[in-house]
Amino acid sequence: MRDEYSRRTTSVLVWLLSALIAGFAVQLVFHHLLGQRAGQALDGALALSINGLREGRIWTLLSYSLLHDMGGLVLLHLLFNCLGLWFLGRELLPLLGSKRFLVLWFGSIFLGGVLWAATNWRFGGEVIGASAGVAGLLVTYGCIHPNQRLTMLLFFIPITVVAKYLVLFAVGLDMVGFVVFEVLGRSSPFGLAQAHSAHLGGMAAGWLYFRYVHTREWQTPDGRAEIELPKWFKRRKEAAIPAPVFKVDLTSRENLRAEVDRILDKINSDGFGSLSAAERQILGDARDLLSKN
Repeated sequence: MRDEYSRRTTSVLVWLLSALIAGFAVQLVFHHLLGQRAGQALDGALALSINGLREGRIWTLLSYSLLHDMGGLVLLHLLFNCLGLWFLGRELLPLLGSKRFLVLWFGSIFLGGVLWAATNWRFGGEVIGASAGVAGLLVTYGCIHPNQRLTMLLFFIPITVVAKYLVLFAVGLDMVGFVVFEVLGRSSPFGLAQAHSAHLGGMAAGWLYFRYVHTREWQTPDGRAEIELPKWFKRRKEAAIPAPVFKVDLTSRENLRAEVDRILDKINSDGFGSLSAAERQILGDARDLLSKN
C-alpha cells in the first residue's frame, strides 16, 4: 500500500528465545569456566528457591525461567522449552499481539512460580526453567483452537493429536505428578527436580488469560469485550445508547493514510483479532483504493 512505514522490528518471540539461550550461555560460563562457587552464586541470584524468597529475592519468581538444567541431558531441557515457545508462539503472537503475548508468557511464569512456592514452602528446594510459560501457551492455544490437529515427534516418531486432547493429557500428567511427587513426597524415577506445580500454575494462567482477556465481555469502543463480571455483580441492563460512529473520509488521501497507520499500530500491539469489522473494512477499502493509484 505504501513504503513509508517504519520497518518491522525484531519479534518479541525472537527476543524471548534469545533470552533463554543467553541465560543458558551465562550458566555454562559460570558453572564450567568460573568454578563451582560462581555457579552457586548465579543460581542463588536467579533460581527460584524457598530460601531465596524468604530472604526477599522476589524477582526470582520471573528470573528462574532464564536458567535450565545442567545435569546429564544438558540441552534437552532448554531444547524442549525453546521448541515449545517457538511453535506455539508463532501461532499465538499474530493473534494476540506483542503486548498480550508478553503478558501471557510472564503471567504464566509468575503464577507457576507462585504455585510452586506455595506447594514447597515447608519442604524447601529450588526450581528453574521456562516450562511454566510453555504450559501457559499450550493451554491458551488449546482453548482458542481446540480441534486443531498438531503433529509432533515422540521419540522421533511423528504423531498427530487434537489440541484439546493434548492439553487434557498434559494437565492430567502434571496433576498425577503433583500429587504423587510433590504432595506425597515420593522421589521421581527420573531423578529430576519436581516442577509439576509450576506447570499447573502456568496452565492456570493460560486458562485465566483465555477466559478473562481473550473472550471478554465488557464493551469497549471497538465493540469487543474487556472482562466478564460475575452474574451476581451485573446490574439489570438499561436502554442501550448507541455508540458514536466515526467514518473516515476515504476521498482524502492524507486522512486515509493516517487511519491505516492507526489500524496497523493496533494490529502490531493487540493482534489482528482485535480489529472491529469497520476497521477491517477500512483496510480492505484502502487497499483497493491505493492499488488503483
